[in-house]
Amino acid sequence: MADSHGGGGPPLMSLAQGINHRIHSSGYHLTARPFITAFIVMNVAFLFLDPAQTFRNWVLLGYFAPIWVPALLFKYTFDQWVRAKRSEFIASQETVLLELRMPRDTKKTPLAIEAILSNIHITSGESTNYAKYWQGKVRTWFSLEIVSLGGRVHFYVWTRAGFRRGVEAAFYAQYPDMEIVEADDYSLTFDPGSHDNSMFAEEFIHTKPDAFPIKTYVDYALDKPGAEPEEIVDPLAQLIEFMAAIGPKEHLWLQMVIRATKDEKLGHKRNAAGDKYTWKDEAKDEIEKIRASTVRKTSYVDNVTGEVKEVDGFPNPTKGQSDTLNAIERNIAKQGFDVGMRTIYSAPKDAFHGATIPFILGPMLKPFSSEAYNGFKLGQKYDTMFNDYPWEDKGGHHKEHLHQLAVNNFRRRAFFHDPYVGEWMVMSTEELATLFHVPSAAVETPGLPRIQSSTSGAPANLPT
Repeated sequence: MADSHGGGGPPLMSLAQGINHRIHSSGYHLTARPFITAFIVMNVAFLFLDPAQTFRNWVLLGYFAPIWVPALLFKYTFDQWVRAKRSEFIASQETVLLELRMPRDTKKTPLAIEAILSNIHITSGESTNYAKYWQGKVRTWFSLEIVSLGGRVHFYVWTRAGFRRGVEAAFYAQYPDMEIVEADDYSLTFDPGSHDNSMFAEEFIHTKPDAFPIKTYVDYALDKPGAEPEEIVDPLAQLIEFMAAIGPKEHLWLQMVIRATKDEKLGHKRNAAGDKYTWKDEAKDEIEKIRASTVRKTSYVDNVTGEVKEVDGFPNPTKGQSDTLNAIERNIAKQGFDVGMRTIYSAPKDAFHGATIPFILGPMLKPFSSEAYNGFKLGQKYDTMFNDYPWEDKGGHHKEHLHQLAVNNFRRRAFFHDPYVGEWMVMSTEELATLFHVPSAAVETPGLPRIQSSTSGAPANLPT
């Protein structure tokens, strides 16, 4: 299907889709034109080499046309039908952008955000084939956004309007002093791809398989409340400080589009028990690989035959391997989300600082990366595709087109369905809570506005 990464369809379709995704993530875009051109060239070449056999091949292809043409047309028509119904359903959903106004002081750990994420781990909406393929329904997705508008850092949650009450209740339950207000969509009031602006856009993916977690707040000991502010090391502080350091005309947007994970990314495979193969099964396979690598061979001389034989010894993992195993097992014990992460940096041409880009690609997300576990690297490349040689994109038309696509995808919060299906990651609630949580009092960035206390109306059940 349109949102699938493999499985179903003609033979070897899963393999072809996998190759296409790897090529796509490396910065190259495959279209139908090169395949059609190659097919024509090969037919013409074969026609000169062996005309008689070429005509026989064409006759045979035409003879079996009543079989393969209807099958091909049905597959194409069905896919287009599903895309159309899905697009119709998505377009009919009203959405809202909620701004989280941070309390001045909070003693809550990021574990509170994990509880909130658990509340929005929603898999309903596509439980039946009728709902999924005939009505075009999809399970809901959300967008967690950290945005700097001229050096003022804002936290947003984008959601369907129907889920607003549940989202607000989940946040207020954990942060009673927080204020949540409906905000104008900043991505619509400013056009990063305008001719008057310069722009940079990229997406991020994991450096290793999703089974390996990033460096989380647990690794920073933020799961232990009661520490003095000067003793707290919050990995989000560096990201916020960097965003707050940009100029008054600059915009820096970070977006994480999330939904409850199922099995789409892994190609609808099956595990040994015949159930759907999920990211947790992938993690168990990685655990077995690490355990197998810790087994040391021992040799001995057989007293009867005199031969030297080898046998498996006991597992003897190093400290690093033990820590990695523990981190993976702790990670998959929690709920998982599909996560599409992208960023946009833009400013008027006279205020655009190209030196900001290396920090976006490196230090901005470094606190969340670990050489032993996982980290982030570039996925979809909107800018670096045509930077190698000056003749690749004369006039900059290709890059301008890609920039506009990046802006449209950002505004739509599109990542899992048409008009854009990106390469997403799978992350646990612990990982997401590390990337998006209420900063502690130790984060004193002036560009992060905080409120003294939340305000609300009188309870509806007061006696009159």
